[in-house]
Amino acid sequence: MITAGILGGIGSGKSTVTAMLVTRGATAIDADRLGHEALREPEVKSAVRREFGDAVFDADGWIVRASLARMVFDDSPEGRRYLAALEAIVHPRISEAIERRLADLRIAHVPLVILDAPVLLKARWDRFCDHLIFVDAPAEQRLARVRERGWSEAEWRRREAAQEPLDRKRALCDTLIDNGSGLERTRAQVDALVDRWLAADRTNLSPRCGKETDGGGNPR
Repeated sequence: MITAGILGGIGSGKSTVTAMLVTRGATAIDADRLGHEALREPEVKSAVRREFGDAVFDADGWIVRASLARMVFDDSPEGRRYLAALEAIVHPRISEAIERRLADLRIAHVPLVILDAPVLLKARWDRFCDHLIFVDAPAEQRLARVRERGWSEAEWRRREAAQEPLDRKRALCDTLIDNGSGLERTRAQVDALVDRWLAADRTNLSPRCGKETDGGGNPR
């Protein structure tokens, strides 16, 4: 089984590339979804209430993620402290869930798994991965995409600042997908990548060569 982490800036199209990989037989693990599930656990809710107070809970006792996000993505020392506190509560739960899911998929002989996690490097979940994919797109395209979600430019920049720098993400990846030149070109790169990986897996070639590749997944 090949496990690949997917990285890129906010609005780069990581979800689009993941969906294309799924159409080629990959199984996706969405760390954000696992995080949402973790926020429903009684022990996590109790820890969040102790750290953040009642203001982030609704009348039924559920965590309001939008309220929590406003606190943890605030560009201030207090916001950074809140973010670190939330990560300390939730990340261990997500790590455990990822390990369980990978174990199940390995037993099921799934050929390819994509780990989609915005904080993959920060949380050190790249340790689960054989490969790292960097999805690239120009900043103006990424901003336009997040504006379609209803985000302001300031919100986009705040959230991106809370992640690892793009240059570091790109440098650590062994595969680059250009998602700024149309979906047909993106799909062609994804297809070439999957074909190459599955062929390499069948011949037991070593992953994570550490070399950046061109838009077709080929070493430079």
